[in-house]
This record gives sequence, C-alpha cells and structure tokens, in this order.
Amino acid sequence: MKLTAERDALVEAVTTAAKAAQQRPSVPILAGVKLVAADNGVTVSGFDYDVSHQGWARGTVTDPGTVVVAARLLAEITKSLPNKPVNLASVGTHLELVCGSARFTLPTMPVEDYPTLPGLPATIATVDAGLLAQAVTQVGVAAGRDETLPMMTGVRLEFRGDVLSLLSTDRYRLAHRDITIAPTNPDLTVDVLVPAKTLTETAKTWGAGTVEVSLNAGADGLIGFTIGYRKTTSRLLDGGNYPPVRSLFPDAFPSAAVVPVASLIETVKRVALVAERTTPVLLTFTNGSDTLTVEAGGVEEARASEALGISSYTGQDTLTVGFNPQYLIDGLHSLGTQHAHIGFVDAFKPAVISGADDAQPVDGHRYLIMPIRVQR
Repeated sequence: MKLTAERDALVEAVTTAAKAAQQRPSVPILAGVKLVAADNGVTVSGFDYDVSHQGWARGTVTDPGTVVVAARLLAEITKSLPNKPVNLASVGTHLELVCGSARFTLPTMPVEDYPTLPGLPATIATVDAGLLAQAVTQVGVAAGRDETLPMMTGVRLEFRGDVLSLLSTDRYRLAHRDITIAPTNPDLTVDVLVPAKTLTETAKTWGAGTVEVSLNAGADGLIGFTIGYRKTTSRLLDGGNYPPVRSLFPDAFPSAAVVPVASLIETVKRVALVAERTTPVLLTFTNGSDTLTVEAGGVEEARASEALGISSYTGQDTLTVGFNPQYLIDGLHSLGTQHAHIGFVDAFKPAVISGADDAQPVDGHRYLIMPIRVQR
C-alpha cells in the first residue's frame, strides 16, 4: 500500500474509525483499524463486533493495498502532524508514515485476522444532521448507565411516518423529543432500541448535512447512520418489553414556573456544594412572587440557600420540591434555550422541564424528573 492523503481528511477518517476500536480487547486485532487504499483515497474502518465506524480520506494512491495498525496510536500520531500532505506506505510488516520532516514506523497486524464489517441495511429515512444530533443529545442524557439493566441503557427510536420520537429513561428521569424526518416509505412504522453511548458518541461527529438512517430490525438487528463519507453501524438492544413511559407525562400542570436556565444551573451548583450524594436540593416557589429559593443541607449541619429571580410562577400558594441536583442540572443543560418551563402536579409527582418561549413549552422536547420526598 502506498498513497498520499490530505492531513485533515486523514485525521477525521482515522478518528472516526478509532471510536470503534477497543483499548484492551480480549482479541488483540480489535485494537486496530483497517486502512484500505484504492481508487482515489483510503477507507479507514474500526469494528468491535457491536459497533463499526468507517471514514474516508481522498488521496493519490500509487499502490493499492490493505493494512491494520493500532487505532489509538495512529489517531494520536495523525492529530499531532503538521498541516502538510501525509505519505503512507506499507513496508514488510510495518506502515511508514511521513509528513514533512516527521517520520513514524508502526508495526502492522495480520489483515486476515480482522473481522468483516457488516454491510449497511436498507435506508428507511433521511434527516437533518444538526436536528438529529440535538435530539440525541437532549434524550441521551436520561439513559441509564447500569449494564445489568441493558434496556435502560438505550435510546428508543419510534418511527411513525415523517415523525421520529426519541425516548430514554433510567427510571428516575425520562427524556422525549419529536423531530421531522423524510421516510422512504410514508407508512413507516417501527420501534428500535439503540445503545445510548454509541448513539451520542456518533452524533457528536456529525456536522452540517443529511444523515441517512438504515435499519434491519430483524433477529440480527442492526441500525446504520451515514453522513458524507462517515458510516456507523450498531447492534440493536432488545426493546421488546420497553415500558410504556409516555404515560408518565402528566396531562396538565396545576403549577408552573418559567425560570432562567443559566442562572438556575449556577445556583443549583453552588447550593449543592453542601449536599451529600443522596441529598436533594429544594426549590421553593411562592405564588405572586418573582423569586425562587434554592436550598440544601448536608453533613454536620452544613446548609446553603440562595434566592433567584424568575420570570413567573403560578399555581399552589407555596410549593417546595426536592430534586437530585445533577439530574436537575442535566435536564436544564439539555434544553438549548434561555428559559425553562417547569410544570408541577404537586411536590410528590414527576415534574416536566421544557424549553420556554413566552411562558409556554417549545420545540417538542420534554424532560421528566422524579422528585425526592423531603421532611421539612
């Protein structure tokens, strides 16, 4: 293999593929990425049997060929190179990389040991990359981290014609977002569960453009995302018994507040400094007042409180609600708006946070958070 590629394009291709490589794999070959030089560029692929990432960089190929090298090392090297053309050449059992006066020689791995990447399933829809990435970020934050409950670690994608609904929950919070898509079949109806970690990491790599969503929802369930030269596939989780979480969203809110997002986040962070891990922060709203009080108590009688100006509050005369501070901060961070609308049924039932515009929820994103019962 011998070729010359543009530095930035090669960095992007290698970085994309390296996301699928394992750092300490049980099978050593899975720590590598495969480079295939052919036609007018090089394809770089990473695969761990669950997730595959593939990138491509345009280049001048003088000798087509294939090599496998350590993914992490190649990614670190390419990112450190000067902004000059990169020459790659396989020499025996090594890959030589030359950029300007920098020269590296890397050992290669047996190409025949590298697993075959899965092909992309059929395309079922296209969607704006920025819109989908935002939705994934907003919803992925509520997914569980406990691998003993795999269903909770996924993002549920519900395709209904030209609407895609994204949902996730860790049993203590629930996030939901609807976005518009362009389906290949107007009667598209399918539900799948995608690992949240894979989906969120993949979405971070999308820039402007259109994402093609591919899907095989059969026994060997596989979902694919293609944008430009970047391709990703992921196995699906078993979502057959996914709980009916939509029913958790209240139909109406007797009490509601509109609060400044950035100010509330900073206030909660400060007050929570005295809180123990399981101690909630308390939010107290008073009807007719434009001030919210945020409080927390911790070890050895340490306490903190701070008053915060808000846009509005209507409902119960005085309402005090306790929340896990990090869950509250995560929900506020996910909004992407300057103000948040927080709807309450009472102090003991789930509250729902949405972006706010003129005191009304906006953009189809909802973040439900369970309160923590407190004795006052």
